[in-house]
This record gives sequence, structure tokens and C-alpha cells, in this order.
Amino acid sequence: MSFPAIDPIGLDGLLVRFADTLSEPANRAALAFRRHVSDLHLPGLLETATSLGGVHLRFDPARLSHAALRSRVDAVLASRDWYGAPLPSDRRLWRIPTVYGGDHGPQLARAADLAEVSTRTAIEALSDARLRILTIGFAPGQPYVGQLDQRWDLPRQTDLATQVPPGALALAVRQFVLFPAESRTGWYHVGQTAFCCFRPDGDPVFPLQPGDEMQFPAISAAEYEALLHSPDGGATCAPID
Repeated sequence: MSFPAIDPIGLDGLLVRFADTLSEPANRAALAFRRHVSDLHLPGLLETATSLGGVHLRFDPARLSHAALRSRVDAVLASRDWYGAPLPSDRRLWRIPTVYGGDHGPQLARAADLAEVSTRTAIEALSDARLRILTIGFAPGQPYVGQLDQRWDLPRQTDLATQVPPGALALAVRQFVLFPAESRTGWYHVGQTAFCCFRPDGDPVFPLQPGDEMQFPAISAAEYEALLHSPDGGATCAPID
């Protein structure tokens, strides 16, 4: 299959795919294309959302047909090389303090063993990594963050026995996931934050956005406990130059 590819989704959607597997260029293309299409303010286009390597466009079929939207999308896709397009200019860098290992990251040692590094090296590597939010999904506000070094291409666990609390940091397949709520998961629970990425009564409800970047610097268990009732769990956010 050649990419980009366009597929109809039901009566009111189009899916624009830039790849069938995750890659940096495909994710970059999806983020840049979504922003451009959103900024066009097309009459009848109701919503846009990115996946790891694609963009879903939802429209009002009473105001816009599949054919008309596809024609416009074809023209936009042909207008530039989206795989090399610049990322949106309003992205931010989040630094979210994280306690790794022990009771707060009970599967860190297992993940480090699979990556063939020591626990100390694992904490240093994961703490230093600066990564992009590739997409938001699965649960409200939940970011998929990557890509980590190849050594962290760990397969998901084969069951869902792992139960994680809100704010849990887990990893697999070269990505982090930061959980907004208590959940069962096949990902490795390596750390814990005091950050909430789904705020039903907040403004915004979802503080994180696809394209933002994240770091999870290591802190002690005592520092984590002190942050439990602090604004944003001690997280900082700054524009990316």
C-alpha cells in the first residue's frame, strides 16, 4: 500500500494514514497535517484527531460530502512533503517528577533486566529521555510518549495482571504511557508521578497535547510524597523554542 492513504470511516469520517507502523516521520506528518487542516476551518469539518501515524477527520454529512472532503484532502496532501514538515509551533516541554522502582515502580527491575541494563542505568536513561507525545488515547488524556532507545523495545506482558494507580508511568514497545486512572495493563510499571492528565473539572480538561514533549526526571520517594498535594504534582511546562 502506498502512503498517504485515505479511507472512509462510516458516514461522517475520513482517515488519513501516513504509515501502517509507527515511525518518527509518520507521526510528524500526522501532527503537522492535522494542525494545517484544523487551521483551514473547513465548513462542515467538526473534529480532527491524530493517532500514532494518521489523522481522523469527522464532518457533518449534511454540510460536507465524503467526495468534497476527500478532494480537499487530496489537494492538501499534494501541497507539500508532510513527512518533513515542521511540527506545530505551540508545542510545550513538560517535566514531570517521577519516583522509579520500589513500591512505586515494582516492575522496573524486570524491565531493566529485559533491556539488559542495571536498575541504576535504567533510571538514568529513562529519567534523561526527552520524548514526544505521539498521540492521546485509550483512556481520557492518556499520552503515548516515545520513542525510547531500541533497548526498550520490550514486548507487552501476555496478561493484564498488572494493576496501576493514577499517575503510574509504564513502558513497553519503546514508549511510555502515563495513566490517568487506575487500570489493568500489560505494560511494565516502572515509576510513579503525582501528575493528573485527566481533569474533568479543570480548564483545560486535558493538559497534555499530541506533539508536546515530556521528561520524567527521577526523584526520591520522600520527594514524591511531598508532591502529592502540590499543583500539577510538581510538573513544569514551558514553550519549546
